[in-house]
Amino acid sequence: MCGLAGEMRFDGRRADVAAVDCGCSRLARRGPDGSGVWANGPVALAHRRLSIIDLSAAGSQPMVDSPTGLTVVFNGCIYNYRELRELLTGRGHRFFSTSDTEVVLRSYVEWGADCVQRFKGMFAFAIVERDTGRMIVGRDRLGIKPLYLDHTPDRLRFASTLPALLAAGGTDTSIDKVALAHYLTFHSVVPAPRTILAGVRKLPPATVRIVEPDGRTKDHLYWEPDFSRRPDDAQMTERDWQEALLDSLRTAVKRRMVSDVPVGVLLSGGIDSSLVVALLAESGQHGLSTFSIGFESAGGESGEEFEYSGLVAEHFATKHHRIEIDSSRLLPGIDAAIENMSEPMVSHDCVAFYLLSEEVSRDVKVVQSGQGADEVLAGYDWYPPLADVPRNDAVEAYARVFFDRRDAALRELLRPDWLVDFDAPLNFITQQFARPGAETSVDAALRNDTTIMLVDDPVKRVDNMTMAWGLEARVPFLDHEFVELAGRIPPVLKLADGGKGVLKRASRGVVPDAVIDRTKGSFPVPAIRQLEGPYLDRVRAALSDPAARRRDLFEPAVVETMLSDPNGTRTTLGSNALWQLALLEMWLQKMGIG
Repeated sequence: MCGLAGEMRFDGRRADVAAVDCGCSRLARRGPDGSGVWANGPVALAHRRLSIIDLSAAGSQPMVDSPTGLTVVFNGCIYNYRELRELLTGRGHRFFSTSDTEVVLRSYVEWGADCVQRFKGMFAFAIVERDTGRMIVGRDRLGIKPLYLDHTPDRLRFASTLPALLAAGGTDTSIDKVALAHYLTFHSVVPAPRTILAGVRKLPPATVRIVEPDGRTKDHLYWEPDFSRRPDDAQMTERDWQEALLDSLRTAVKRRMVSDVPVGVLLSGGIDSSLVVALLAESGQHGLSTFSIGFESAGGESGEEFEYSGLVAEHFATKHHRIEIDSSRLLPGIDAAIENMSEPMVSHDCVAFYLLSEEVSRDVKVVQSGQGADEVLAGYDWYPPLADVPRNDAVEAYARVFFDRRDAALRELLRPDWLVDFDAPLNFITQQFARPGAETSVDAALRNDTTIMLVDDPVKRVDNMTMAWGLEARVPFLDHEFVELAGRIPPVLKLADGGKGVLKRASRGVVPDAVIDRTKGSFPVPAIRQLEGPYLDRVRAALSDPAARRRDLFEPAVVETMLSDPNGTRTTLGSNALWQLALLEMWLQKMGIG
């Protein structure tokens, strides 16, 4: 797990090594254990290292292999790297390190761009071919590891975070109006390849891009999950699905213990993270470090779930860390979390993950997390209303239960100069839902949320906030084989028991029943959901800042109405609408975008 950056010139000039190095310095917190820069004519690569596998200097990057003429920078972890190394050794390859980075390099030598099909893990990488001048960039199937791009006619720059691109200079920071519509409609999600900035794009998940020396590109989508039933699935009983799901998760959790340093677990006390702990205990892990966080209550909302995390920790005899965040740390934590966001993310979970990661990083460098189960297995309350909706009506039904606001309301909120002349979010969902491979309305929503919403909200949130403290987060519920299996499960089994029914029933006897039967919780930060005092002052200051006034995104009368009743306007999913507006402005201002 690391941070990478680079530049490829198309105009005959040498790569701007100073700009690349400057951008990479912005990634120092992602990789505190080492750094490196490599340049050859029109190409420069830079890397910040977080040492997890092969802690020696042999695993340093950029990694250059002179005999093959390849240079690679890599971020992530290939969980099956040992098996691949053994296979490649049998085919005559020789290794100078024990790192998974070198396995990526040798795999490319052996199988070319198709090597990604063999990787089980999370990754983003760039490989430069000396002999052809081409560069190949790739991203894992579910977009767990990020890769941001600034592509102009003269050059391509890329980095693990958007702020790193800004630090390198020369990026177009004007706001993308279509992305703005997505942000304010699709629960702050801006689907790839767009970002909120017109000059920055992101490589879509499950994509390999070949970049020619003249700047031409060709993309290959190498994976797409199928959310429909197979003929042989008709023989599966409910119990068969439960056992298959648990076995697949067991494999996923075991894979994510591959490390040369200790691995802990972020334990919220919900069923997802509790099941990860249970399966690790079952596999013989003793003295496992677990971590949970709590905040002070506000506005009548509780800010902690220690009762359940403590129950699980005691049941499985973990080395449990109960982290209570004093209110004095929350306001600075908000600003720090925003500074470490690659894109504006409205969820209050960001602050929780940021402050939790700060504490966890004092003890371990790697953690497993329960992130992703709700999107993959229908754990949210917007899925049941879709259960009886005809497939042809799925788009409107989904928009009704998920969109923060519809197009008419968006046009009342935004100033005229920021509007586009079509309903961009609805058009996007219409295109996504029209693709084959999703049998029912619930299947279409789950596929969309797993491959799009999950990537650019919860997954990005976890990556940004954990890596801000040099902490690697691994997500077994996003093992691609687990996701493929989950996609085949009939929706009725997922929707049972208030959501994630198939997982809950599979977990009986594995985790305590109290965890399975509890009311669904979240990562609570009440002070953001219920704005008052200094938090409301911070919101007001952001929306009245001179930069906000010059930008003039929102209708002043609408903002004033929200500020007069800061907790009265809620999105469809219950989020604070005022916070959504303020967060965008806070992020733009923090990034120095005036």
